[in-house]
Amino acid sequence: VQLQASGGGLVQAGGSLRLSCVASGRTFGVTNMGWFRQAPGKEREFVAAISWGDGRTYFADFVKGRFAISRDNAKSTVYLQMNSLKPEDSAVYYCTGKRSGSYYSLVDSEYDYWGQGTLVTVSS
Repeated sequence: VQLQASGGGLVQAGGSLRLSCVASGRTFGVTNMGWFRQAPGKEREFVAAISWGDGRTYFADFVKGRFAISRDNAKSTVYLQMNSLKPEDSAVYYCTGKRSGSYYSLVDSEYDYWGQGTLVTVSS
């Protein structure tokens, strides 16, 4: 599975952005998907994940209530809707896929596929 993320950009604090990640490959429909982010000088951190089967979701505490994750298997696309953005949300956002085990993990090394990242900048 190859992943292509898009939708990043510059937005003011309090604004919204929707990131998209299009997957190529026949196994997208059975791949758990997620998003990580990495700010300059910081470790990459888990943001959200969605299971391949029943659409269960899991979020990092710092985005709960502000971000939503969804997927459209017919379009092989996963989305990250980001609302009420804060300057501390500024980072490169990566979409990722996980083939086995739990549908989510906080550990990036447990994911099998990675997109190239899309930059989100939130101005104050």
